[in-house]
Amino acid sequence: MSGRDLFCPPRRIRRGAALTLVFASVLATGAATGSFTASDEKSSSHSARTATVGSTASADSGGRQEDVSEAAAEAMADGKSPVEAAERAVSRSGDRWGAVYSEGEYEEFEEALDGAYTGVGLWALREHDGRIAVARVRDGSPAEAAGIRKGDRLRSVDGKRVDGRPVTEVVALLRGDATGAAAGTAVSLGLERGKRAWTETVRRARLSTESVTVRELGGDVTVIKVAAFTKGSGELVRAAVAGTPAGARIVLDLRGNSGGLVTEAVTAASAFLDGGLVATYDVRGDQRALHAEPGGDTSRPLVALVDGGTMSAAELLTGALQDRGRAVVVGSRTFGKGSVQMPSRLPDGSVAELTVGHYRTPSGRSVDGSGLSPDLEVEEGVLERAETVLSGLGDPT
Repeated sequence: MSGRDLFCPPRRIRRGAALTLVFASVLATGAATGSFTASDEKSSSHSARTATVGSTASADSGGRQEDVSEAAAEAMADGKSPVEAAERAVSRSGDRWGAVYSEGEYEEFEEALDGAYTGVGLWALREHDGRIAVARVRDGSPAEAAGIRKGDRLRSVDGKRVDGRPVTEVVALLRGDATGAAAGTAVSLGLERGKRAWTETVRRARLSTESVTVRELGGDVTVIKVAAFTKGSGELVRAAVAGTPAGARIVLDLRGNSGGLVTEAVTAASAFLDGGLVATYDVRGDQRALHAEPGGDTSRPLVALVDGGTMSAAELLTGALQDRGRAVVVGSRTFGKGSVQMPSRLPDGSVAELTVGHYRTPSGRSVDGSGLSPDLEVEEGVLERAETVLSGLGDPT
């Protein structure tokens, strides 16, 4: 696979909602969006990603791609929407997770994988009563400059009430996906804090995602949280491991990680493995392999945290660490998304993605549709249980 290859979450919700679905754990006014990318000039001509599929990939995927391209070309010739025609062709193909994106949408996807997005810098959270709360405000963001705080209620965006809406729709409104809003455009936010209700106008800005964060717990435990595998996240994981204090144990938190660039996941695996196999995959029957680089830290006790939101590239990394006995996996069963899709440009510049294969863990396990079972099933108090497991793994040697 190439450096732009990726594993991303499913995208059956179209347009604005689809554009905000991807890294659900980083819902920073659309901190990352949808699914991504076409090719990498530095590597092979193939670019692939994974998604859960209802029908397995087969040798006729090339024929399906031709059908989709022809449908788009015919629509263009007739003065109709090539994107809509391509979507109908994908639907007829039976490829459950095949998708079509306009040129602009795909550009947004690629920007998101580069670790950048346009927004105001607040994280949205839907509470039990359906109301939308501000879960976090990014330092140095337009939202912070406007005095918005964690815990404030978000009542409306540009006059549209947000109570009861899915968070993905709220994020789409904040980003201005429907209008293709750029950095510098204004957005009006209806807010509430206690008994005070007011309207604040802020301007969107180009912001970077925080894909990897590190924090220290008591008892010499370092938690490395990977929210998504955006560009550079693998090296950030390696740097975090290298900077972990001597004698410290590591928790690799992959909960809610919905995927990203596969090469970044392999680089992250290289932080914990001394070379060797990370995964195998096939593209139209052609068998290939992904290997870690030598020299990773193999002695430090390691626990990986997973849940139902752990998808794609994060599952690939989890499977490698689990199969090779490098980590104890704690949490709940992962999502189960391990099919390979390949994007290609259509005549109008839009992009179609069709399933062409699937990947397996080092021991040969298929993730697709079934996910990965943790070594220790835990629903609540996951981090506390991880600390207990680490305490029994011994000291680094």
